[in-house]
Amino acid sequence: MSTNEFEKSKVFSFNESVEYSDGGIVSKTVLKKQTGNISLFSFDKGEALSEHTAPFDAMIEVVDGRGEVIIGGKSFILETGQTIIMPANITHAVKAVEKFKMVLTMIKSS
Repeated sequence: MSTNEFEKSKVFSFNESVEYSDGGIVSKTVLKKQTGNISLFSFDKGEALSEHTAPFDAMIEVVDGRGEVIIGGKSFILETGQTIIMPANITHAVKAVEKFKMVLTMIKSS
């Protein structure tokens, strides 16, 4: 049974594990568990995930480039190496200010 997760016990780089797609967004599942997920995304400049909510906290870490994260109507510009936590049940959106890659970690409440 394939889970499409990253291979375990193997060294990898988030930045090198996903390519950019012209005019698109690419996502890869790093880990998927009942208690939460870790996903890797790449965004071409101007691409976005529209405003939505999630029933659990989520953390974004930028691994390349610059992106805008909007939480509850407040804009944050994140650059390579920066991280932000989006609280549960608050609207949020993500937009590529320039090409950028991010790791999204979602932790579910029990």
